[in-house]
Amino acid sequence: MLELTNLESYYGRSRALNGITLRVPKGEITGIAGRNGTGKTTLLKTIMGLTDSSRGQIRLGDRDLSASPTHARARSGIGYVPQGRGIIPDFTIRENILMGAFAHRAGKRGIPEVVPELFPYLAENLDRPGGVLSGGQQQQLAIARALAAEPDVILLDEPNEGIQPSIVEEIEQVILRLNGEMGMTVILVEQNIGFLRRAASNFAMLEKGQVAAAGPIALLTDQVVERHMTI
Repeated sequence: MLELTNLESYYGRSRALNGITLRVPKGEITGIAGRNGTGKTTLLKTIMGLTDSSRGQIRLGDRDLSASPTHARARSGIGYVPQGRGIIPDFTIRENILMGAFAHRAGKRGIPEVVPELFPYLAENLDRPGGVLSGGQQQQLAIARALAAEPDVILLDEPNEGIQPSIVEEIEQVILRLNGEMGMTVILVEQNIGFLRRAASNFAMLEKGQVAAAGPIALLTDQVVERHMTI
């Protein structure tokens, strides 16, 4: 289980998260929703230690990661697919994927065995530069890079944002397979409430850097969505 307790996070002196407490059950998908600017991306960055400073506790199993640097959190078993993908366009597909392997706990360096099955195009074009890929293919590459570390938990920040419709369904199926077939714990920031309801077991709705509603996915009602996501 990934457990966050009284989590605060800052950019400079500006507080972006305010006392978030959240339990992410092992082996399940937890959806994070909310309006733009409510702290969803900041929450994932804080888990990875990528904001200027933070307070509170972050525990993964029996390990307290609150004071750990980003690389130690990655090596503890947390993979991160950021908003915007963050691939290096001049690196090949192979090189981009192998970057993720530097966080492998056993020091294993290689293309994950699941890549050809999940992303056949990537496996067949390992020497192509990442920068020539479509947005959807780059998103697949970012996920493959995170999988190179064989994480227990994967953080996905709006993986379908800006993706062509023909690949959105493929990305959704990959997420379901990572959880259902590989047993991976997933934290999914997603604005598509329909997909969250299909995929997630639990949810948290953020508002002004706080958890405004949370619980089993059955509690993500139309009323909750309207109250916290309509403009």
